[in-house]
Amino acid sequence: MEHGNTTTPRGVTFFVIRGFSILLLIALSATFFYSGWTKIHSENAFDSFQWTFIDLGISNTIIAGIFARFMIGLEFLLGLCLLFHVYLKQFTYKAVLALLGVFIVYLLILIAKQGDTGNCGCFGDKLAMTPMQAIWKNIAMIVATIILMFTYPIKPYKFQEYALMALSLVSFSAPFVMNNLYIGTAPVKYEKQINLDLLYQYSPKPAIDLRKGKHIIAFMSLTCPHCKKAAFLLQVIHRQYPQLPIYMVLDGTAIHKRAFFDESKAESVPHLLYPHTAEFQQLAGDAVPSIYWVNNGKIEYKSKQAYYQLDPAYMQNWVSKQ
Repeated sequence: MEHGNTTTPRGVTFFVIRGFSILLLIALSATFFYSGWTKIHSENAFDSFQWTFIDLGISNTIIAGIFARFMIGLEFLLGLCLLFHVYLKQFTYKAVLALLGVFIVYLLILIAKQGDTGNCGCFGDKLAMTPMQAIWKNIAMIVATIILMFTYPIKPYKFQEYALMALSLVSFSAPFVMNNLYIGTAPVKYEKQINLDLLYQYSPKPAIDLRKGKHIIAFMSLTCPHCKKAAFLLQVIHRQYPQLPIYMVLDGTAIHKRAFFDESKAESVPHLLYPHTAEFQQLAGDAVPSIYWVNNGKIEYKSKQAYYQLDPAYMQNWVSKQ
């Protein structure tokens, strides 16, 4: 007896599901690409992203920068693995779920520390999202991945291990090529006397005596975008290392104070609103932010690259050094 073709015919439902799955996979891949690109292409967006790792306990800015580039490289890699169908069932889907889970845990920590406010930085400065909005976005991506695991389990093809190696090389090198790693994180010697008595001739005055002992004093303008960026990093460092003697002297009027703190989140950092421009310029010099490492009224170091030379490890060593 002759047997007929035992292959189950593929109906309309199969092709609808397969077409939907392909679109879902492309959308998921594109989201990873966009997330990585928006973080790495902009200096402001990338700096904010790498500083989150300082907030998580990494005390060295170079290591934080390497780790941030690694995470962006991982996003690129998963996007490429999805697009090229590399070990989808065996590796890629599982890695996507794991990474999104890590992101959700981080966002929950962020909400616990700072509340559900501001831009979480998931899409850099291109698409602002609060931490909770980002959590819902990640949950949607997890649901999409689980759907793909059941509707699009493509079998491995030959030489995928070589494809994975090539895609990994491209993905993890791209962030370093697109945004060079800055290694000059040490402050520069700047031996100069500073007349901090000027801060005490008006009221209100600093609550502590900045003329005695070691202090890292940042002179900033409330309307300066670079000052807001430096203040953001200072608040990250202050929350992680509250023992460091950081102090901000802010030039400007109360009108701009709220906007400055809304953007920098630095209200918890010890500070003084000092609306005496002539004296402020005498203290700060020609440009702001001016960040001085002061020992008993004498400047020993200056963070000439502002926020790029605010390394918690250097700060701790300097403070503890006799």
